[in-house]
Amino acid sequence: MTTIEQKAYAKLNLTLDVLGKRPDGYHDIQSVMQLISLCDDVSLDVGTGEDWKLECDQAGIPTDGTNLAWKAAGLFYQNMGKDPQGITIRLTKRIPAQAGLGGGSADAAAVLLALNRHEGSPFSQEELLKLAEKLGSDVPFLLSGGTKMAKGRGEALSALPTMPQCFYLVVKPDFSVSTPALYQAIDQAPEVYHPQTNAMVQALQKGDLLEVAGYLGNSFEPLVAAEHGEILAIRTVMEDCGALGSAMTGSGSAVFGIFDAFDMAAMASMQLMERYQTFLARNIEEGEV
Repeated sequence: MTTIEQKAYAKLNLTLDVLGKRPDGYHDIQSVMQLISLCDDVSLDVGTGEDWKLECDQAGIPTDGTNLAWKAAGLFYQNMGKDPQGITIRLTKRIPAQAGLGGGSADAAAVLLALNRHEGSPFSQEELLKLAEKLGSDVPFLLSGGTKMAKGRGEALSALPTMPQCFYLVVKPDFSVSTPALYQAIDQAPEVYHPQTNAMVQALQKGDLLEVAGYLGNSFEPLVAAEHGEILAIRTVMEDCGALGSAMTGSGSAVFGIFDAFDMAAMASMQLMERYQTFLARNIEEGEV
């Protein structure tokens, strides 16, 4: 039996633009995505000689074949044409669920990376990305990381200039949001907010953190904020404490702020942590995954 370990990093949508519904029922999006240091720990025992198992330190997370981490291991060995002779997957969760941070997808990406390393890299990066695409729209990005443009359903990735160094405060309110329900609501909305993604890309090319922070935006945020005043309340506290900009990530409900000074991010965290889950984080570049 061999034990292997891998960090599973969360993502932020610096912009998330929902462009419209596709013939296949999915939606086309355009999103500037950033990997951050908030992470789960994934540990795998390979060759246990026992039935497959998944253990998690957090209640409410599936511990059977419906978990994306389990699916990732199954897909990996199915495509490799090998029986691993038993696997135990252990998840130590820090990324909050149903937050728009990609926690389950991050665990799946970590499993693919860990098993590929363990087995002597039978799959190229491009082949791993193809496997990741079968697991979910966010998994390919979480496999590669850094700062990227995601298009299509989120699986079509292209490199962007590196996000300037900064500090993030991520805040998770107590409520969660149904992603399918949000897409349905956006289809029925008389008007959809579209963030300035091209302007964000130009700001990244200039390496101007203040300008980048000014172009944060999310098509889903007005819909969620209309039902949950906490979104705006959290953003107000962050910006009062010196955040250069703030926005909701993914389909929510987590909100993040960008700071150029750690002490300001920490001060905002102290003001919000009595009521919400708060996390301080930094950029994770592509070579760090």
